[in-house]
Amino acid sequence: MKISIPLLLILWVTMGGLLADGPSDNDPDDVRRIPPPGIEVPEKDRREIELELERLADDIGAILDLSGDRPEVLDLLPDVEIFYKSVYYSLEYDEFQRFEEIEIARSLIAQGRARAQQLMEGSAPWLYQTGLVVRGFRSKIDGSAQPYGLVIPETYQFDGEKSHRLDLWFHGRGERSTELSFIHQRQTNPGQFAPPETIVLHPFARYSNGNKFAGEIDCLEALDHVRQLYRVDEDRILVRGFSMGGAACWNLAVHYADRWAGANPGAGFAETAEFLKFFQEETLNPTWYQRKLWHLYDCTDYALNLYHCPTVAYSGELDPQKQAADIMAEAMRKEGMELAHLIGPGAGHEILEALKPEIERRVSGIAAAGREQVPRRIRFTTWTLRYNRMHWLTIDALAEHWVRARAEAEIAGSHRVIIKRLQNVTAFTLSMGPGQCPLDNTRVPIVEIDGQKIEAAPVMSDRSWTAHFRKSGETWELVTSAQPGYLAKRHGLQGPIDDAFMDSFLMVMPTGEPLNEETGRWVTAEMERAMVHWRQQFRGDARQKNDVDVTTDDLGDHHIVLWGDPQSNALMARIADQIPIRWGEGEIICGDSRYDSANHVPILIYPNPLNPDRYIVFNSGFTYREYDYLNNARQVPKLPDWAVIDVRVPPDSRRPGGIAGAGFFGERWELRQGKR
Repeated sequence: MKISIPLLLILWVTMGGLLADGPSDNDPDDVRRIPPPGIEVPEKDRREIELELERLADDIGAILDLSGDRPEVLDLLPDVEIFYKSVYYSLEYDEFQRFEEIEIARSLIAQGRARAQQLMEGSAPWLYQTGLVVRGFRSKIDGSAQPYGLVIPETYQFDGEKSHRLDLWFHGRGERSTELSFIHQRQTNPGQFAPPETIVLHPFARYSNGNKFAGEIDCLEALDHVRQLYRVDEDRILVRGFSMGGAACWNLAVHYADRWAGANPGAGFAETAEFLKFFQEETLNPTWYQRKLWHLYDCTDYALNLYHCPTVAYSGELDPQKQAADIMAEAMRKEGMELAHLIGPGAGHEILEALKPEIERRVSGIAAAGREQVPRRIRFTTWTLRYNRMHWLTIDALAEHWVRARAEAEIAGSHRVIIKRLQNVTAFTLSMGPGQCPLDNTRVPIVEIDGQKIEAAPVMSDRSWTAHFRKSGETWELVTSAQPGYLAKRHGLQGPIDDAFMDSFLMVMPTGEPLNEETGRWVTAEMERAMVHWRQQFRGDARQKNDVDVTTDDLGDHHIVLWGDPQSNALMARIADQIPIRWGEGEIICGDSRYDSANHVPILIYPNPLNPDRYIVFNSGFTYREYDYLNNARQVPKLPDWAVIDVRVPPDSRRPGGIAGAGFFGERWELRQGKR
């Protein structure tokens, strides 16, 4: 019997699923706040919490004073700050969701003060705690303290030598799950799975974004933090999750397949278009560039990469989010792979208890086998240089972004490597670390690229090997560097606008008078909105400076987000004539197109002319807006590398104004126009 989508949704809710989004959230003119408004905190409780927060803030200040003599104390400060921030955000921004959270807030402040006192006394006992532990790290993106939870096995020996398997477990969507409730949950609940002899890492990952953008980077940073502090078996790290966490698992699995021993996604979503049509019942009308940008996070486009990441999926039989595993199975089948997919009979949006032993049996088998460090064969696909590596193969340049790139590489014999089926690739690197290269180090390696044979760089005596290749016309050449020596798109400098907010960024405010009042008002409103929504959605306070205060160190340390125009922002004036889009007092020139600068504003991303290793951004934060907060599958870039905004059209829940023109820069960051 074929069951209709509405009936499936009813069954899902009836059987215990939490319908946090759905067809009722398809009206862009009626968008509810995310996170939702909180309860009214009684004035007496508010005053008491404010007083305790002030005391904790004083403790943090005292630790900062101590850190000059004891830098190791500063490294542990995020373990205290997460308690302050979780309560401060809830109180200051109306995010207490339940009356029980008032007492939870008091408890977290007390824990923060206890840790602060211990630090000032020269101890940190939570470093040696087993069971449920909450830690914090300092984000490179905005300098904020971000929390994560751990399950440390009771048998973990802090003075031992044994390395442990680690499972990353990604949490589900919870619009009311702010830092405060996350920390409390991580101190009271081990989660769906806590395998023996296994460290489980629960990233907060910036609230509710499906571990995309800053949430993705936070995951990797939290993992790196844990690897520094605990003995983690590098070849037995797995990614797992359910619901939104299942979507996160698909995302991290396909984009970083060479990092994991395996993956265990449950439910969630795996791509944009079909999921929103199926689950959200949404009518989609993407622009040509938005359709291209779906390739950033559509996991179906990267299914080939699971060749390197053993995967076992789980779905409830009646769960609408079973669609994620079904569509991934279809994509994998096209690549010659069959997805192992466990299905809970009669189950809705839940992990069936009866199937948990079988899930664990399979996942444990994958973990026991471990990650293959140097596979003899590589199969890899990508659409952007943001994701450009698979084991010992790195793609350095594409013929065109947002068009599929593919490559296969194989170690064939003692001194031969075959690269074949190259598609949309114009430069690549083969690199194996010390002790990893299996090639004969007494013979010159031969690299055969789609039939062309090239003598490569020699294998070094420490069994390391690196060789760079670049296409020139129709032939390939061995070159000395992965970088071409001219301005070109490369990993971490390839756009689109949202990419600037996946690394350290600095918002730079104008101090001068704008070119005209109308565009000036738009800039001020969008600038203020960017600050507010970074905090609401990505749970940090964006770094800010005035244009006249930006230093050489700032240009080296951060992507620079410039607000204003060449008259109002002194830093923008310095570089205005070095950007492909020219912004003058009377008009904005984009190739053959001209726009009246009295009512148009360009936004863009481009390598910073003052430091080409970093981005410059004009007048934009992350590009998805309030309507997209309502479903995680919508949270994809909404603008490409550049756009011209008609400020006469009021901003709304989907756009910053009228989109008069938009497009991608070319592979050498040249201006291109038209639907390419």
